[in-house]
Amino acid sequence: MKIKITLNGKETEIVEATAFKVRDKFGKPADIVIVNGFQIDEDCAVKENDILNIIPRGEMPNKEELESMMMARHTPRVHYKVKSGKVAIAGLGGLGSNIAVILARIGVGELLLVDYDVVEPSNLNRQCYNISHLGLPKTQALKMQIEEINPFIKVDIRNVRVTEDNVQELFGGYHIVCEAFDKPDAKAMLVNTLLKQLPDVKIVAASGMAGFESSNLIKTTRPMKNLYVCGDLESGAAIGNGLMAPRVMVCAGHQANMILRLLMEIEEV
Repeated sequence: MKIKITLNGKETEIVEATAFKVRDKFGKPADIVIVNGFQIDEDCAVKENDILNIIPRGEMPNKEELESMMMARHTPRVHYKVKSGKVAIAGLGGLGSNIAVILARIGVGELLLVDYDVVEPSNLNRQCYNISHLGLPKTQALKMQIEEINPFIKVDIRNVRVTEDNVQELFGGYHIVCEAFDKPDAKAMLVNTLLKQLPDVKIVAASGMAGFESSNLIKTTRPMKNLYVCGDLESGAAIGNGLMAPRVMVCAGHQANMILRLLMEIEEV
């Protein structure tokens, strides 16, 4: 009996079989098999309209195969919403660099990376950069990393300092703006200017992730309709209370997850 399945993004007709038999016919015994978004270790029956991905180990798939794999992992509905998303990230330090990498991994279709700084040795304790990036503009270093994760994402970079005068020019046209600055005055300037100049944009900001207090204190709140704030709202960086990777990355995860929820049109925190 023949059945129709989607194999690596293409509708395919096969004789009724198991997943491993499909792999053996169209791939190699060592290939990874994903059935309806789940990577299997044990064989299973293949049913009509199942989605299979057969992925060679250690090889970069082409655009169509990667797209199919992401879709299978996320489900088509989620994947298409994420892929159509346009997100701007202002500040590429401990928060912004990690947020950008997370959003690249889930396949956000278009990212704008904004920062005027270069990668310094002091950044390596918490920011998503390597020794090989020292001295490079953060925008360039981060774009290089994203291309190693998903080369099919559109990434625009702007090596500028964000001011009240360029907020509208930089961020107009983006669905979501992620505030990821280190300094409170820069945070307040960006959030207040966005609320005034681009009132329809969703803003995901952060406040309070320094030190090593409990990560359970970090949360996502919604103080205004289009403003979301992640952090504990208290733990600012100071002498004896520096910015360290664990809490910074927990906060970055909160921001990235809120962005994902907004892309999925879920506005509740």
